[in-house]
Amino acid sequence: MTTFALLLTALLFGGMTLFSFGFAAVLFAVYGPDDARRGIRNTFPHYYLWVIGTAAITGIVAYFVSTLAAWLLIGIALSTVYARQMLMLQINAATDAENAGRFKMLHGVSVVIQLAQIGMAGWALALIAA
Repeated sequence: MTTFALLLTALLFGGMTLFSFGFAAVLFAVYGPDDARRGIRNTFPHYYLWVIGTAAITGIVAYFVSTLAAWLLIGIALSTVYARQMLMLQINAATDAENAGRFKMLHGVSVVIQLAQIGMAGWALALIAA
C-alpha cells in the first residue's frame, strides 16, 4: 500500500507542478496571448477535475500509510472543489467584464491556493516516503 500511495502522491505532486509552472508558459510561448488565454481558460475545468479525483483517491489510499498525509490530500481535493466551483467562475466573470483589478486579485488568490496545495502534496509525499 505504501508504494501505491507514494506513486499516486508523486503523480499528483508532479502533475500539479508541471501544470502550474510549465503549461501556461508553453502556451504563451507557442501561441499568441488571446489563444493562450483561451486555451488556459478551457483547460482549467479539466485540470481541476483531475486534481479533485486524484487527490481524493490518493487520500483514501494514503490513509493506510499516514493519516496526516491522507488529510493533506483530502484538503487538496476539497480546496480544489472551491477553486473549480467558485473561484474559477469569479475569475472568468472578472475577465469577461474586463475588470483587470478584480481579475488580478482573484488570480492572486488562486495562485496562493495552488502553491499551498503543491506544498501540501510535497509534505504528503515526504510523510509517505518516510
